[in-house]
Amino acid sequence: MTIRVMLVDDQMLLRTGFRMVLAAQQDMEVVAEAGDGAEALETLRSTAVDVVLMDVRMPNVDGVEATRRICSGNPGSPKVLILTTFDLDEYAFSALKAGASGFMLKDVPPADLLAAIRAVHSGDAVVAPSTTRRLIDRFSTVLPATTPEPLSRGLERLTDREREVLTLVAQGLSNGEIAAQLVLSEATVKTHVGRILAKLELRDRVQAVVLAYETKLVRAGGGAQ
Repeated sequence: MTIRVMLVDDQMLLRTGFRMVLAAQQDMEVVAEAGDGAEALETLRSTAVDVVLMDVRMPNVDGVEATRRICSGNPGSPKVLILTTFDLDEYAFSALKAGASGFMLKDVPPADLLAAIRAVHSGDAVVAPSTTRRLIDRFSTVLPATTPEPLSRGLERLTDREREVLTLVAQGLSNGEIAAQLVLSEATVKTHVGRILAKLELRDRVQAVVLAYETKLVRAGGGAQ
């Protein structure tokens, strides 16, 4: 299956570089490009795309608003992978909250970028645990002070073990690290994460991390309440 990719960045040279990397892959094709979010949204009306590589800081409609509009569409909407120059970028954090499936730096090695595109296309989230930890610690102050009641009730549907796993996910641990800490197999941890996402009606572990902080299951700094 060919992954149809759209490049959205106001810097043409960067788009050219990404296009060259993707063009060398047998399972990927760059089907569209755009210089800002408005152009991207217009193009998506007539072009079938699987994964959007989205810059965040662009003129007119920025990457955050474009991501929000894309991810609020129908279930068949493209996945969005955020690309940014800065490791701790509040715009990228906002885009993750808006529905993006991943966060990568623009200087990421080509192999990592390709792996991220494939992972996002398959339904996974691609925010490295260390990046998740830094993002949440840095920007937890922008999260709501109060939590809507439906979110709190949602956590009550989790078992004690699932809440424990969610807490560790929110602290930025990978499945392997969670397995080691809880003395479980990695497959069992993956099953728990899947059940957590299903019960809370979340798309991926990125949304799970945000929810854990919004509901105060964990606090800034990565510790459990």
